[in-house]
Amino acid sequence: NGRPLVADGAMGTALFALGLPAGEAPEAWLLSEAGAAAIGSAHRGHVEAGARLLLTSSFGANPLRLAGSSIAGRADEVCRVAVAVARRTAGTGTIVAGSLGPTGGVLAPYGPLDPGAVRAAYAQEAAALASAGVDVLWVETMMDLQEALAAVDGAREAAPEVPVVATLVFSRGRTMFGDRPADAAAALAEHGVVGVGANCGEGFASVEDVIEAMAGVVPGLHVIAKANAGAPRREPDGRTVYPATPDEAAAYALRVADAGATIIGGCCGTTAAHIGAISNVLSGPAGTQ
Repeated sequence: NGRPLVADGAMGTALFALGLPAGEAPEAWLLSEAGAAAIGSAHRGHVEAGARLLLTSSFGANPLRLAGSSIAGRADEVCRVAVAVARRTAGTGTIVAGSLGPTGGVLAPYGPLDPGAVRAAYAQEAAALASAGVDVLWVETMMDLQEALAAVDGAREAAPEVPVVATLVFSRGRTMFGDRPADAAAALAEHGVVGVGANCGEGFASVEDVIEAMAGVVPGLHVIAKANAGAPRREPDGRTVYPATPDEAAAYALRVADAGATIIGGCCGTTAAHIGAISNVLSGPAGTQ
């Protein structure tokens, strides 16, 4: 309808509020009855707030990332359950995107991970997500463009019929490894993605700063903005707080829409209230593109 698609908000920070035990990975909790119910509740809150795209709770389900954990070797199972939980909540008219997060390691030549092994691990995860029925494969929170490209290549090799998007983390206009937004978008487009963007980071500004640069690179690419609810701060009681309000989220949504974003949601600290504010402001005349 000419307006940006509203994506969901945070999963990880939402789960702490829903009872995720300290020290337990969301992917492991997902495999319990209580965890699956909590993750379904988080999905439901975002859908009821107006999200029309849900990311599965498979962010950490890369086989390399799970190695050595309590659920090592169970990546395919995590992906299958994550998609099933999201599908039950999504219903009709809501896109289910299979989340593929970073391995947590560093690729050669800067680190010990072999790029071929990384690509193969992403291919395995993507195959499991595609088999379970996702609509899109969503490579996210990448700090290294080379890892993002390995993930995209693995995903497209494993499931060539499923569209792939990729988002990176930027700070002061660059990734951790120095990649500029326009260069990253161009490289990802050459590898066949249908969407590029930025997520996480240091709050709304860190995402806003790169959207316009990405939007003008390749005509027809979706441009994705999923910012944290402000820069996190540590409270005296040890809690991590994301200070941005729903009203601030709505203002951010309008700014990135004007800059060219076609898919807008939130990352760490964004709640159903933030997504509701984004959905409301984008559905009115002021949000019309």
